[in-house]
Amino acid sequence: MKRIMLLLLSLLLTGAVAGQDKDARQLLVETDQAWSQAASEGKDVEKVVAFWADDAVIVPSGAPIISGKAAIRDYVKQSFEIPGFKISWKTLDASVSSDGSMGYTTAESSFTFPGQDGKLQTQTGRGVAIWRRTDDGKWVCVYDAWNHGPESGS
Repeated sequence: MKRIMLLLLSLLLTGAVAGQDKDARQLLVETDQAWSQAASEGKDVEKVVAFWADDAVIVPSGAPIISGKAAIRDYVKQSFEIPGFKISWKTLDASVSSDGSMGYTTAESSFTFPGQDGKLQTQTGRGVAIWRRTDDGKWVCVYDAWNHGPESGS
């Protein structure tokens, strides 16, 4: 009887841990999608920047590495001020560490901005974001890198 109780307890705990991982992963996907939504609106710099950790690093395609929330805020603000600028992405995959403290997401992205001729152009790309879970369970991005492919006129 004792063995059966231990086995049942073990199965329950294993199921609880698996459920936590699924919940953590689902929350990460939902967070990434909410971030994309906020970014695609292109209006609220603070709302978008709130998804990054204070010590975050971003690696924009073809541009210098940007470190820290203040520098990232400036980058986002400048991007939103570009006439016709638009960004969005679709989360492709997400994974969470076994202890639930770190995770990553991959995404396909779309950027629209004026080309050298002033006409709007759209580029698609891919990105990866590394996330850290805060003590209150919130996911914040600590490392964000992306690339983009050839222009596809809009």
